[in-house]
Amino acid sequence: MAGSLTLRVITPERIAFDQTVEAVRLPGADGQLGILPRHANMIAALDVGLMRYRAGGKEAALFVSGGFCEVRDSTVRVVTEAGERPAEIDEERAREAERRARERLSQGRAQTGEPLDILRAEAALRRALMRLRAREFRSE
Repeated sequence: MAGSLTLRVITPERIAFDQTVEAVRLPGADGQLGILPRHANMIAALDVGLMRYRAGGKEAALFVSGGFCEVRDSTVRVVTEAGERPAEIDEERAREAERRARERLSQGRAQTGEPLDILRAEAALRRALMRLRAREFRSE
């Protein structure tokens, strides 16, 4: 399909990404969202995961920590707490976050921890695992 999209990833600290792309695949709260040029306007909730995009005929990825996306007039805006390219992810820090989350989960379940604490630990584990997965992503 001819055409292009402007993809912007906005975090509280910075504009993590601003580039013209051919296609975007986002981790939607209800499943994967595929966005191509001339997509209908929409707003959607995002889940923690890998945002993939195609630019210059090559696929690349960015870790996003959930948030929202807006598609309007050939522009995709992603608003998220964290948007990180694979090379920006500190693998050691992500592995430490995974270890801490697993420890919190095992302690919480063993002590019949508060449901909210367990949910937070599960969310932290998911973020850490997705960061590690993003770190391993290789462009085509």
